[in-house]
Amino acid sequence: MKLKIWLTSAYVRGLVGQLVGTLLGIGFIEAIRGAMGLEPTGATFNLFGAIIAEPSFVFGAIVGVIGFLLAAGVFTDWLKWMVGKETPLHHGAPAGKPEWSRYLNVDVNHKVIGIQYGYTSILVLLVGGLFAILFRIELAQPGMQWLTNDQYNTLFSAHGIVMIASILLGVGAMSNYLVPLMIGASDMAFPRMNAFSYWVGVPSVVLILAGMAVGGWDTGWVGYAPLSLRAPLGVQLFLLGFWLNGFSSIASAINIIVTTVTMRAKGMSWFRMPIFVWAAVAASLIQFTATQTVGVALMMSIAERAIGLNFFSPVGGGNPILYQHLFWFYSHPVVYVFVLPGLGVISELLPVFTRKPLFGYKWIALSSLGIALVGFLVWAHHMFTSGMADALRVPFMISTMFVAVPTGVKFFSWVATMWEGKMSFETPMLFVLGAISVFLIGGISGPILGTIPTDLHLHDSYWVVGHFHATMFGGFVFPFFAALYYWYPKMTGRMYKESLGKLHFWLMTPGFWVMSFGQMSVGILGMRRRIADYDPLLGIERTHVLITLAALVIGWSVLIMVYNFISSARTQEVAARNPWRSRSPEWQIPSPAPEFNYDVPFEVVGDPYDYGLADAAYIQMTPAVSGD
Repeated sequence: MKLKIWLTSAYVRGLVGQLVGTLLGIGFIEAIRGAMGLEPTGATFNLFGAIIAEPSFVFGAIVGVIGFLLAAGVFTDWLKWMVGKETPLHHGAPAGKPEWSRYLNVDVNHKVIGIQYGYTSILVLLVGGLFAILFRIELAQPGMQWLTNDQYNTLFSAHGIVMIASILLGVGAMSNYLVPLMIGASDMAFPRMNAFSYWVGVPSVVLILAGMAVGGWDTGWVGYAPLSLRAPLGVQLFLLGFWLNGFSSIASAINIIVTTVTMRAKGMSWFRMPIFVWAAVAASLIQFTATQTVGVALMMSIAERAIGLNFFSPVGGGNPILYQHLFWFYSHPVVYVFVLPGLGVISELLPVFTRKPLFGYKWIALSSLGIALVGFLVWAHHMFTSGMADALRVPFMISTMFVAVPTGVKFFSWVATMWEGKMSFETPMLFVLGAISVFLIGGISGPILGTIPTDLHLHDSYWVVGHFHATMFGGFVFPFFAALYYWYPKMTGRMYKESLGKLHFWLMTPGFWVMSFGQMSVGILGMRRRIADYDPLLGIERTHVLITLAALVIGWSVLIMVYNFISSARTQEVAARNPWRSRSPEWQIPSPAPEFNYDVPFEVVGDPYDYGLADAAYIQMTPAVSGD
């Protein structure tokens, strides 16, 4: 029975549909090219003895994605509606199947979709981490040990974009699961589009990974032209997968914004919302507005390679700097798409574990919007060495420094919230504190790259690698793990093993400090990023060994977390109704949450973070449930 459910799941059906669609799409274009007498030019691929032209492969990949969505059942309700059939929303497991089968198939409930985002994010994170381990072992010693240059280039490029995809999935997990629960909504505003936003991301990851099998690519996750125009065929699948991920982000962002604006509980004004919802809205505004620009850049690159249009190649009069402007106008704000929900988690959990009101609630809420706004004004600090106009450098340097203001507001608020608080140190709180320490490393090392003279020296060095990892781990990865531990009882109804959670933390945190400081130190000494070898005379071999060992420790710690969650879902004790004594609405209902969240609507009557204040109610429910 279980095997049959797995084999007939939307994942398996979708992958079969993607393969069939890809082959049909390739065959269709190849038939047209054959009828026109066109010979394959540019990048080609040998498929079952036939030489496939790049345009055929690109069209096949697009049709394959459509095939995935059709076979998985994502379009079923919309297709029925188009022919005049009624399509009521189905809630619960499919007829005759167990409840857990919902998580393997298309479902419209936001909690199911949030969990689907979550486990997919962790799976993709493990794959991206494996790529990092492989090329880190190569870097542990100078000289080429067991990888070729092409293999190294593909691994580090795939590591970058796969981890970006994992983080976007993780943001989707937290936002989709938590926002409706926190604002008192029964579901998202557009449940079917919510399911679509998840499922269209699955074939995008498949495309990126498949690109490794058809030549790979050597452009890094940035896909800079004109290098991407000369890269192997795999870069096309990378560009298409990247584009689809952006499409998923836009659909998800629309849902978050509309849900928050229109479906808040009675009495929940903007300044009575949980702080995580502010962070999710700010991140969604960036996703909705900025993602189009990178989508345009990616489609222009795809078209330039596949059908000969000219946008970026200097040989044909194109401008490669244009690609960088389009790319970074999205890709710097997208850092805050990753970071803002993570910072929201920190602000959400600190009052719970310090039993104090959140200091400066309104300032923290507005600082999320401030970070989102200023994030659109700093993109060109990535381009100080690109050859862009010198007159643009100083304004972008100054605007980059302004990002520290709203970010500093959050740091000062966190310190003030912890000051003289009655702190407890369960696993979620440990990861919150770890996040603050690691994000501080990223924040302090960032202005050095935003200042013109120092960036000219450190640009494309391993200092950038250390800074970026500190920003991503402190701003997203640590808070994401804190969120997983904190809301695990809500999702499963059971507690996790606290001892394994703390082991995860105490392995990962010092491991990351060693890795990040090691990366920055070799960068100062002259180690360039995105290269497969280095000069033994630099004297950085021992540091590279430490970085590699630290990466292995981090990887093992994440596997401990995965084991903890899987085993605890069956063996650990049933969680208390509100194990953290939280005031947030989602903890005032049973765990796991009911299908429609709140059988009885609630009204907001106070402020969300008045911990430790006598008789300070946040919500009123019928029947009344304690909120502190």
